Amino acid sequence: MSVQRIASRYAKSLIQLAEEQGKLDRVREDLLGFSRALAAVKDLNLLMKSPIVKGDKKMAVVKQLFEGQFDPLTMQFFEVLTRKNRESLLPALSREFERQYRHIRGISTVVVHSAVPLPERVIKRMEEKLKGAGKVEQHIELETRVDPKLLGGFVLEFEDNVYDASVQRRLEELRKAFEDNLYVSKIIAH
Repeated sequence: MSVQRIASRYAKSLIQLAEEQGKLDRVREDLLGFSRALAAVKDLNLLMKSPIVKGDKKMAVVKQLFEGQFDPLTMQFFEVLTRKNRESLLPALSREFERQYRHIRGISTVVVHSAVPLPERVIKRMEEKLKGAGKVEQHIELETRVDPKLLGGFVLEFEDNVYDASVQRRLEELRKAFEDNLYVSKIIAH
């Protein structure tokens, strides 16, 4: 079975358990904190992925770092994963948990790349269009990024989709069209 599939099943179980206990948001915060720690501390990330280090040693490190800060449910879940030798799945499980959590809460992340900062009215209009088209969930977390290489226009990224309305893309299409142009002028042919 693939790592993604296993992580998805564990994430679904954790979500159901956390919802039953009314701790869904708290467990999410714990997993986000754990993911941030993995990203910030390279040695912790390597430790969690290491097949050489035994699970009980990994769990001892996790307890040392996070016990008292994380909800007991989160720590118990980490222990279950360790007992089943699945602690290396924690990074993938954290990502999958976040994906499923966002779906349950109706949250979509939209990233807008533009050549210059966009006015607030343009951003609001984009949000309305996306919601009206049914392309995203009801709640949108919109992130804007300025990329001068786009020259103009914008690029939208949402729900594994990319909508590229940038000048850079249009210029690239024109360049390819001119390169692939098989038309030979009759004037040159004579």
